[in-house]
Amino acid sequence: MINLTYRIETSGSIEMLAAKIASDQSTGTFVALPGETEELKARVAARVLAIRPLPDAAQPSIPEAGNGPFKRADVDIAFPFDAIGTDLAALMTIAIGGTYSIRGLSGIRVVDMKLPEEFRGAHPGPQFGLVGSRRLTGVEGRPIIGTIVKPALGLRPHETAKMVGELIEAGVDFIKDDEKLMSPAYSPLRERVKAIMPLILDHEQKTGRKVMYAFGISHADPDQMMRNHDLVLEAGGNCAVININSIGFGGMAYLRKRSGLVLHAHRNGWDILTRHSGLGMDFKVWQQFWRLLGVDQFQINGIGSKYWEPDESFIRSFEAVTTPLFSPDDCALPVAGSGQWGGQAPETYERTGRTVDLLYLCGGGIVSHPDGPGAGVRAVQQAWQAAVEGIPLRDFARSHVELARSIEKFADGKAA
Repeated sequence: MINLTYRIETSGSIEMLAAKIASDQSTGTFVALPGETEELKARVAARVLAIRPLPDAAQPSIPEAGNGPFKRADVDIAFPFDAIGTDLAALMTIAIGGTYSIRGLSGIRVVDMKLPEEFRGAHPGPQFGLVGSRRLTGVEGRPIIGTIVKPALGLRPHETAKMVGELIEAGVDFIKDDEKLMSPAYSPLRERVKAIMPLILDHEQKTGRKVMYAFGISHADPDQMMRNHDLVLEAGGNCAVININSIGFGGMAYLRKRSGLVLHAHRNGWDILTRHSGLGMDFKVWQQFWRLLGVDQFQINGIGSKYWEPDESFIRSFEAVTTPLFSPDDCALPVAGSGQWGGQAPETYERTGRTVDLLYLCGGGIVSHPDGPGAGVRAVQQAWQAAVEGIPLRDFARSHVELARSIEKFADGKAA
């Protein structure tokens, strides 16, 4: 069975709506149909397994739902594997997609999904993940420290390369194109690769250490995306930014089967699925699809994010991508980003279980350091050293000028 948990809200009967979801999303329709036998229902009909009542809602999640009170419950529904198989498009359509249109619901949110053993090995999963990312960057025993080329839009290839050169010399582990940068007229991907990769390869030749650069290769045409992929790979690159919502399940599956690059997933667009607590779906559910399809690194915002997401949501997302579906090999490397600088390192370290198995991604928190991007890299490295050693940042900063200058600029939470 494929088990889904729905948080449903209604002014009517929870039990009736739970049964309706199970029926509508499997064998049922509004009238009995020829051929709809009891044997057929027993074989492929979804079943309500459990109903756990929750406190009533004072207001409906969908404003036009009418008058309350609005009863709420978490409802477990099981779908027979024979009705869906391992096709992720079928799973999304049957178990999730159609539930939102059912009449009588004032709110519905998919909050959990447990896949059966048949899904093990049915999809490629991550090719590199944490272990491969560490091997390719040569980083062990601490977070992979990364940054984003800023400003996100407007820099030409030679301007981007100048900044990349300084970041490489400063000892950064990872650099990425902003998700908004793919192949615009002022910075075509081909020209960007041509300007940046010689710097990375020259540094590797001199030091034996290869900085990972994630180029934005996303495209609605899978064939063009593969041409972009091949351009990066042939130039000696090893990573790509993938805007997963923009390319879809099919694009991701097509790419992963042919890919030789680490696939760094940006989840832009996910927020519309989840910002209302009574609608949409939890990241815990949504991320399973992308990990099965082959995401290696997963951006999930961070502590003190500059966006809407509260810290508790980041922690749940971190736990989700690092919890095996079937094996530790199917975990993605969590990427903490969005308004990050060294100041969030201690809390990030403590609240993620005192782990250093993450990519810590700072945009302005590195690039906008008052003494330049190079000092920004060193400041974040120092912050993480202090966090792991249990030394308060301001104490550590007394003997580390880059961190001290970073605290001066970013400590009010507005500049990063």
